[in-house]
Amino acid sequence: MGKLQTPRITILGPDPAHRTFLINGSAFQQQPICTHRGWQYATWYSARSSEDPEPLFVHLARRKLEEEQAWETIVFDDYPQTTDDGHNTIQMGIAADGTIHLSYDHHCDVIRYRHSGPGVASNPDMVKWAKPLFTKTLDHIPGLDASHENFGYVSYPRFVQAGDVMFLTFRTGKAGLGDDLLYVYQSKEDRMGEYKYLGTNIHGVQNNPYIHGLDYKNGALHASWVWRGFVEYPGWDDPLDTKHKQQAGPNGAENNYDICYAYSDDDGVTWKNGLGETIADMRKGESISPSSPGITALEIPKGSGLTNQESQVVDNEGRVFVLNRDHTDGPATWNLYWRSVDGKWTRQPITLVAPGKRGQLAMAPNGDVLLVLPDVNKKQLKILRATKRSAFSVFEELWCGDSYWGEPLVDHFGPDNSLSVFAVSGNETKRDVVVLDFDLE
Repeated sequence: MGKLQTPRITILGPDPAHRTFLINGSAFQQQPICTHRGWQYATWYSARSSEDPEPLFVHLARRKLEEEQAWETIVFDDYPQTTDDGHNTIQMGIAADGTIHLSYDHHCDVIRYRHSGPGVASNPDMVKWAKPLFTKTLDHIPGLDASHENFGYVSYPRFVQAGDVMFLTFRTGKAGLGDDLLYVYQSKEDRMGEYKYLGTNIHGVQNNPYIHGLDYKNGALHASWVWRGFVEYPGWDDPLDTKHKQQAGPNGAENNYDICYAYSDDDGVTWKNGLGETIADMRKGESISPSSPGITALEIPKGSGLTNQESQVVDNEGRVFVLNRDHTDGPATWNLYWRSVDGKWTRQPITLVAPGKRGQLAMAPNGDVLLVLPDVNKKQLKILRATKRSAFSVFEELWCGDSYWGEPLVDHFGPDNSLSVFAVSGNETKRDVVVLDFDLE
């Protein structure tokens, strides 16, 4: 694969440049763009009109890729977004029954959730794209009502499509004191499904897990994460404490440590470490915890520059790739940490771009790893590749674009011969949420 050609760029809508914190184009957003049955869907926040910048509303758009149709957009103007906080992003998932699921606007808050009816994404040509396809904003998820104990303190939801099922995971608790919970949505074609609560898949003990990725590949669910240790601060134990909800509150990334890994080959019921040993059976109420044996892939101490929720991807052969950064060997570098099929972890420094905002990983059709990295000093977006033939030790720049903000995200479900990047483009006063489409060999 040679250099990438100039991408096709489409504008989804204006980004709220007047806000203090970016709420579109953030790694917290997990999955704002995905493809299902030849149609691509994207979601973002924007105002109703340029004349009135507040409030912001959830926007959801779709387009048919094969015919290069224009985006059609729904504005959910029945729910005004509440907080100028980059954590309060929108997540999207599409289940096997054709339901489209959205979760949005929470950072240690009650869950906010809406979904379409069945078949909306299964037969999109037959569906008029309009708001009545979706429920109102709910304080629960299908199959579990609002009395479920975990819906009152939700952060960082993530949907994972996995064939006939779809997983939902989110954190409860505050930064440094929290758990990751796992739900599974089971459905059949064009028949509305329901969630089942599996339990606490990763339990924090004076810390909390920050998941880089949860990917389903070849029948296994792969998870990698860092721990964030907890440091007490004045008022931390006050039930009314909100300091931890600030954009940069106490217990920040300086307390991140270690890169950890586990997987499940039975749809999230039991979890194994890198040696294949069972470490948690959720049917018995067990969880992965800091004391679980064999979960530490790479020991990296606190204060080493590790960030959280950067990126993970798994290739067709089962290799696991994690993007993060550290300065354990001197100057801070991005690193590609990757696990071979025989379980060996390698740390490969990336020196072509200095780390700043978080980047994303994707797979090329030939097995190379693509790295979509923001250069915050130059307001540029760059795409590199780590070549499979070099054992992912050689990085080459494939493309560079100017005037990009925030943190890019990618469509992991798009056609093999293309790469769609969700990004924010513009300047300090006027920005747009855009999709860049690259042709891949």
